[in-house]
Amino acid sequence: MPRSQRSPLLLAGLLATAGVAHFANPRQFDALVPSALPGKPRTWTYASGAVELALAAGVALPRTRRTAALATAAFFVGVFPANVKMAVDWRDRPAPQKAAALGRLPLQLPLVLWARNVANNGKGRA
Repeated sequence: MPRSQRSPLLLAGLLATAGVAHFANPRQFDALVPSALPGKPRTWTYASGAVELALAAGVALPRTRRTAALATAAFFVGVFPANVKMAVDWRDRPAPQKAAALGRLPLQLPLVLWARNVANNGKGRA
């Protein structure tokens, strides 16, 4: 299978894995929810996990791939504040944890670009 055909499936797999993780271990995600958001962090954790699962399904299916991939790019932008919160909250942790939190920040850009690329490669396909 050519790389261009694997890319959407890999993105769908990443989204599905992250979505399942939100339900399997919600406590770690609750801590990332910015306090400015209304409601309980667990609600946001489950909601974002459900969105990731829905996006995964949409990206995996050729018929919905373009729209879902564009929504995925927007989702990656939308969750960036949680990554910033993690980096701030983890600034006093041991170096490996701090590095992981800081490393997530620049990773958002390639994720957004990947999703946009999947959307653009899905043009005109049914």
